[in-house]
Amino acid sequence: MNTYLSNTALAARSGTLTTKRVVRNTYALLSMTLLFSALTAGVTMALSLPHPGILLTLAGYFGLLFATAKFRNSGLGLVFVFALTGFMGYTLGPILSSYLSLANGSQIVMTAMAATGAIFLGLSSYALVSRRDFSFMGGFLMVGILSAFLAGLGAIFFEIPALSLAVSAMFVLLMGGLILYETNNIIHGGETNYIMATVTLFVSIFNLFTSLLHLLGFMSGQE
Repeated sequence: MNTYLSNTALAARSGTLTTKRVVRNTYALLSMTLLFSALTAGVTMALSLPHPGILLTLAGYFGLLFATAKFRNSGLGLVFVFALTGFMGYTLGPILSSYLSLANGSQIVMTAMAATGAIFLGLSSYALVSRRDFSFMGGFLMVGILSAFLAGLGAIFFEIPALSLAVSAMFVLLMGGLILYETNNIIHGGETNYIMATVTLFVSIFNLFTSLLHLLGFMSGQE
């Protein structure tokens, strides 16, 4: 009995240490990828590079996402996660340039950035401190994100502004849920790979920021 209790205690301690390591590595890597993405966005803006277009953006995103997932347990995973986040920063540069060219564009961008940071920090802190179980959200988020993604493509190809706004609003809610869900996965041992945890949180922040940009631009009367 004592041996069993000792083994159980050791297993629990090992699990706690693993979780702490994943949390630490995830947020360290997330900070670096956000800075790298901001750098590539800044370079894109400085050089006035054009947006790659929807087809090349989707091909680059899903291709690099697949490569990151495939090599998530090796050093190449780190290379691909920076390639992915750098590519996303490159696609963000022209979008930011278009907003900054507006009369109150700087205010829109700064407001979206501040709101994104506040939402992410607030939801992450809540999940970390409360340690509530949000695993029940997995199925809903998967269906919701897929539906919003397809609706977003429809809004782009059929040029439906109202649908595009609705999709942006949906993504704000869905990305907030995804932040809670992924943070829950990390602290409860559902996600033990910090590279994939970083990618999920980065994509959540990216989509949250661009969706808020769209909504704020519309509310300010600039779109």
